[in-house]
Formats: sequence, C-alpha cells, structure tokens
Amino acid sequence: MELLISTGLIVLVAMAAVGIFLHFVPIGLWISALAADVHVGIFTLIGMRMRRVPPAKIVMPLIKANKAGLDVNVNQLEAHYLAGGNVDKVVDALIAAQRAQIVLPFERSAAIDLAGRDVLEAVQMSVNPKVIETPLVGAIAKNGIEVKVKARVTVRANIDRLVGGAGEPTIIARVGEGIVSTIGSSESHTNVIESPEEISNTVLSKGLDAGTAFEILSIDIADVDVGRNIGAQLQTDQAEADKRIAQAKAEERRAMAIAREQEMKAYTQEMEAKVVEAQAEVPHAMAEAFKNGNLGVMDYYNMMNVQADTEMRKSISQSGNKKVASGK
Repeated sequence: MELLISTGLIVLVAMAAVGIFLHFVPIGLWISALAADVHVGIFTLIGMRMRRVPPAKIVMPLIKANKAGLDVNVNQLEAHYLAGGNVDKVVDALIAAQRAQIVLPFERSAAIDLAGRDVLEAVQMSVNPKVIETPLVGAIAKNGIEVKVKARVTVRANIDRLVGGAGEPTIIARVGEGIVSTIGSSESHTNVIESPEEISNTVLSKGLDAGTAFEILSIDIADVDVGRNIGAQLQTDQAEADKRIAQAKAEERRAMAIAREQEMKAYTQEMEAKVVEAQAEVPHAMAEAFKNGNLGVMDYYNMMNVQADTEMRKSISQSGNKKVASGK
C-alpha cells in the first residue's frame, strides 16, 4: 500500500514537472519553427516566457514573414510586442506592401503601428484608394445666390507621411474651404452649375493634401443644388433696418417738438401770470397816483376812453375775421 502511494506521488510530481517544463519550454512551437526552417533557439523561447512574452505571438508571425521572404528577426518582433505594438498586423502589412511592390521597412511599419494607425489598412489604401464624401457645403456666389455642393474626394494613403500626418477630417475641412472660396469668387451661381468641374480643378490645384497622411487623386462634384437668394434677403433686411432707423429718428423729432411745445406753453403761462400780477398792481398804482396828485380826474377819464376805444376796435376786428373765415 505504501509502495502504491509513493509511486502515485512520484507520478504526480513527474507530471507537474513535465507540465512546468512544457510551460517554460514550448517544445511544440519550437518543432513548428524548425519544420518551417525558422531558426529559433529553445533558450530564446524560454527567455520569452521569463519576459512574459507569449512565444506564439512572436514565432507564428516570424514563420509567416519567413515564408513570405521578409528579412525580419525574432528580436525585432519581440521588441515591437514589448513596446505595445501588434506584431501580427505589422507582418501582414509588410507582406501586403511587398506584394504591391511598395517600399516599407520594418522600422517604419512598426512606427506607424505604434502611432495608433492601422498600418495594414494604410497599405491596402495605398493599393486601393479610398473615397471620402464631404458633407453638403453651402457658399454664396457674387450675385447673392446660395449654391450647395457635395463632393467625393479620392485619396490614397501616403506611407511616408502616415506618422505625424493629418487625417481625414483635415482633408474634408480643406476641400470644403476650397469649395467655398471657388463659389464665392464666381460671378453668378449659373457659372457654377454650368461648369462644376471648375470647382474640382481649382480646389485640386491648391495642394490640399500637404501635411496630411493622404495623397488626393481626384475631387469629383457629386451634387450641386441652388439654395436661397441670400443677397435679396440681405437687402430686405437692410431696408427693414433703415425703415426702423427712420422711424426712430422721426419719433425722436416728434418727442422733441412736443417737448418744445410744452416748454412754450409753460413760458406763456409764466408770462400770463406775470401780466395778471402786473394788472393787479395797476389799481394800487392809480390810487397812489390820485393820492399823490400825479393823476387827475380828467386824466383818468381820458385813459378810460382810450381803453374803451381799444376794446371796441379789437371786438370789431375779431368779428370781421370770423366773417371772412366763414365765407360770408
């Protein structure tokens, strides 16, 4: 019984030892590499395990690269993996570039991948250009008519400018700016509708792909629509604004006239008050003149006769004016 227990323990220990050995020494992967004529040392595979690098993520892309005739080694692939790159995608991109006869060194491919761009998609876009459709861009011609244009931009990835080059939003923004500038310099919206290719030629000649990760192959106008008459609307708005300004000035003048009228009324009332005040002083002055002997009775009667005559003449004059006004 003790012999069986000891034998079982030995078997378990042996199996555990074999499992640990196979974990650190991937014999199957090493044999696969040898069968593919890829020379990877067994201690190199053990070192990958120690550095926490999955050997399969290095050896399998290395076998693929070797079969494609690429000059890459295990150290390059492992260093790229440790830097956080996608080794398999980099190798696929190198193979695609080689088949398309595009010069793409491993260092540039790894740099593109580490920069966050899809290097395989970039190589595929270099072979098969991509079409970018701009949103509807509205611009106003010199005659005030709005023109809406939608364009399709055919671009090809520029491998040399993928690192540090601007992306698709920059291309769309620059093309939109060129469309607005071209339409704005047109004398009439009919010129744009009759010759939309002029927009393409003008925009394409401005070198809009400078500093971007793409090369613009063509700009094609997909749709041209006529929008609002912005010029007429602006003139209408200006006329309305001028009308409001004139009304405001007229209201200001009316208010000033009313203020002056009120001022004159106040002045007239003040003068009338002073006249009444002066008239109230006349009897006192005459009494004082009688008392002092400066005014005689005959003088007083003469003054009253003059005043009565004046009142009569004034009454006759007012009566005549009323008859003339009534047409009698």
